[in-house]
Amino acid sequence: METIVLGIGETLVRDDRRWSSWADWLGVPPHTLSALVGAAVAQGHDATDALRTLRPGMDVEAAYRARSAAGRGEHLDESDLYQDVRPALGELRAAGVRVVVAGNGTARTGELLRALDLPADLVVASAEWGVRKPDPEFFARVAEAAEAPPAATLYVGDHPADDLFPAAAAGLRTAHLRRGPYGHWWADHPDVVETAEFRIDTLTELVKLVGTPGRGSESAGTEAVGTESAGAEAAAAKSTGAEAVGADDGPGPARACTPA
Repeated sequence: METIVLGIGETLVRDDRRWSSWADWLGVPPHTLSALVGAAVAQGHDATDALRTLRPGMDVEAAYRARSAAGRGEHLDESDLYQDVRPALGELRAAGVRVVVAGNGTARTGELLRALDLPADLVVASAEWGVRKPDPEFFARVAEAAEAPPAATLYVGDHPADDLFPAAAAGLRTAHLRRGPYGHWWADHPDVVETAEFRIDTLTELVKLVGTPGRGSESAGTEAVGTESAGAEAAAAKSTGAEAVGADDGPGPARACTPA
């Protein structure tokens, strides 16, 4: 493993502040919005559908711009990071692994993350690349930023349809993180189990994976799933029209995870 690439929302950054800020903007209790987000996740929908449930027909991008203009836009500080982020990234760097942070977010998201001076070689948000997950072009950019062959690059994320499936379809190695609403709810879905080369609960587990052979190698001892899995195939058909609304890896319908 030469490079490990990590998503942003609910991989490195807690989404508590994001949803609380939206609840405050809309004038509803945070618990109400959180419950609606949970309902959207469980149904395999775009998490921002929770906002449209409260305000039918809401233009989320326009509302985001209005919040920013009112001085109530994005904010990130050290308290928004999960506690294992700095230790895990530091261990990976010490092990000689190139660490890249690349996930969905606005240009402001990228600025705020870089201001935290994370132990990473590159920190970039999707708006800075002009393409969002799960678009295959995003993962083509990830492959370039990795500066390593796909077979030596691991993508880590919580969202099956935005992270796991398209990364696998791009030929990258994958780790599904059981974290956040999507990460927990869909962790045991057959497509996730089949597609994820690794399934982890904390980022500090990553350093132990650095020397792990890829699926299909003689020493791996397991059958390769490859990019022909049902999850990877589902990713190719997934919609890419979600709004850019901050440091979030969640937007986008999790159609590949919707129960039959």
